[in-house]
Amino acid sequence: MTILANTSVQFIKGVGPAKKKLFANLGVDSVEDLLYFFPRRYEDRRNIIPIGKIKAGEWQTISGKVLLQGARRSWYTKKHVCEIVLDDGSGRISCTWFNQPYLEKYFQKDTRIVCYGRVSIYKNKLQMVSPEYEIIDESEGENLNISRIVPIYPLTRGITQRYLRKVVSACLDKYAQDLHDELPVYLRNKYRYKNIKQCIRDLHFPDDFKNQEDALRRISFEEFFFFQISIILRRLSMTQKKGIAHRITDPQALKFVDSFPYELTKAQKRAIREIRQDMQKDQPMLRLLQGDVGCGKTLVALFGCMMAAANGHQAAFMAPTEILARQHYENIVKMMAEGALPTIETALLISGLPKKEHDDLNERIAAGKIQLVIGTHALINTEVQFKKLSFVVIDEQHRFGVRQRALLSEKGVNPDILIMTATPIPRTLCITLYGDLDISIIDELPKNRGQVQTLAFTHEQMAEVYAMIRQRIKDGRQAYVVYPIIEESEKLDLKAAEEMYRHFKNKEFKDFRLGLVHGKMKRQETQQIMQAFKERQLDILVSTTVLEVGVDVANATVMVIEHAERFGLAQLHQLRGRIGRGVHDSVCLLVTEPHTEEGVKRIDAMCKTQDGFKIAQYDLEIRGPGHFFGRHQHGFSELKVANPATQMDILELARQEALVLTKDDPGLQAHDHGMIKKVVAKRYPNYLVNVEAG
Repeated sequence: MTILANTSVQFIKGVGPAKKKLFANLGVDSVEDLLYFFPRRYEDRRNIIPIGKIKAGEWQTISGKVLLQGARRSWYTKKHVCEIVLDDGSGRISCTWFNQPYLEKYFQKDTRIVCYGRVSIYKNKLQMVSPEYEIIDESEGENLNISRIVPIYPLTRGITQRYLRKVVSACLDKYAQDLHDELPVYLRNKYRYKNIKQCIRDLHFPDDFKNQEDALRRISFEEFFFFQISIILRRLSMTQKKGIAHRITDPQALKFVDSFPYELTKAQKRAIREIRQDMQKDQPMLRLLQGDVGCGKTLVALFGCMMAAANGHQAAFMAPTEILARQHYENIVKMMAEGALPTIETALLISGLPKKEHDDLNERIAAGKIQLVIGTHALINTEVQFKKLSFVVIDEQHRFGVRQRALLSEKGVNPDILIMTATPIPRTLCITLYGDLDISIIDELPKNRGQVQTLAFTHEQMAEVYAMIRQRIKDGRQAYVVYPIIEESEKLDLKAAEEMYRHFKNKEFKDFRLGLVHGKMKRQETQQIMQAFKERQLDILVSTTVLEVGVDVANATVMVIEHAERFGLAQLHQLRGRIGRGVHDSVCLLVTEPHTEEGVKRIDAMCKTQDGFKIAQYDLEIRGPGHFFGRHQHGFSELKVANPATQMDILELARQEALVLTKDDPGLQAHDHGMIKKVVAKRYPNYLVNVEAG
């Protein structure tokens, strides 16, 4: 496998130096990367259903020749519209694409096309809106593209399905023989798994769906198995360390819980009790605190910070962005000033501080004069040294890699670590995926909160959306209008947000007070606008950054999310969590026209439930763990095909085998476990503590 990992993808037939750059956009740099770059779905093109037999509401693959082709401008949105009529002899269907004028030259009359999309009816005729398409060149050999089960891969601009299949096939022909089984022989025999070479072929170009399913199960088991070993060994290494035993009395704990002007929820009290029990032990705490947006996780984390200070130690609170770090700092300082918390020396450490202020702050931290330091990844810089760090809080853990977390904890002597996330995961799944962590769950929101309703609208229904905003503002409430910012089209996205802001200000909402915030503005300007919105000096906030800002405005009861299909489920749920913060009922309006099956599922899930745990389950099922947990969450990104949400039976089986192995040989010292040790160290180099390649 080392040969495959060290051989550049450019040496595969049909790639070369230029195309190598395009493959890098897909995360494919080596031959091994390409062999493990699996399809996202398959199309059964052995017997394509005739157009005359398809039904509205179904997701279908169709094939036909272009009968008619035309282009126009939409009268409402002014978008470029490309429309064709496909005919296969049994019936006809129109297919429409928006803002892709280059398609006109592809869809020539009599061109044969395969399309995949959702069938609908418009003016009593069948149609597909923005289907995936593939042009079939009948002058070439099409043994990879028609009359078989065809793989459909994730793509990037400049790479087509036909080209990618051809390259993958060439790669298999040349390099498949160099694949070596890393799953132990005894497990392959026990579960009657095929060898890795055949499984890789069956995942790319299966002869039938049973072979594909068997291959998927085998590789998923392998991924889960090695991942579980890494988790179990990390847990074992943590329990062997000696940490700091904090002394926390009953009066101290009760004073903290009773110091707020409102009663804490039962879930918050339970989490505080669990943290207290951990902090009193002489083993370091490694606990995950998860709960929905607005459930009060920060307050629970503060308990540990306060108890560390009460014991003469220091605490560090790391947030993923400067805005969130500043918000935590300001809220905590405010609570101290109001008497809700005991006053301790607190500082904000971010990279943008003037050098003199930064140096002075570092000196005071090193001297132990600062008891609570709140900051961003600036906390892990080498010049930041703590005198007696005993408690670490990491907010939104999925935004940091394991190594970043380790660097912060290394600034103390095995400090207690509390990891927070607003991405809820079902308990059974959480225990299996975060086996190295103890888990606290806050599964209830504070009382006296209004209900949040979520509704979906098309762009043609914008008049109705705007009417709802006007009514809410007339009732004394405030509104957010959120636009997406996608990295590859940031300039266009930002321009759209700015243009709509001007349109609202001059026409649609000219009688109201508006503000605009986006990521390209100076920090001070953003904060001034956010503060003005919070103080009700603005009625509508047009934004591209509400998610990161995390502003808490109880009077904001309506949120419009434009192009909602471009946000992930977790993002949509995080955004929605910014309303419903007060006693008034709120409404989240998703303006969207999803053109993929995944997009439709996301919008349906948002409208069905407000429960973050259910949203998380949907997200896992729809996108899989690699996207759900993020590339920075080392470990989960190694799961290329395994999906914990849909393969719980395989995961549990793999975990049991990993438990048996590590119980008998926790250090993987046995001679026949040497290969397992090497594989685990290779796959999870930053995740392990006590395992190195042997």
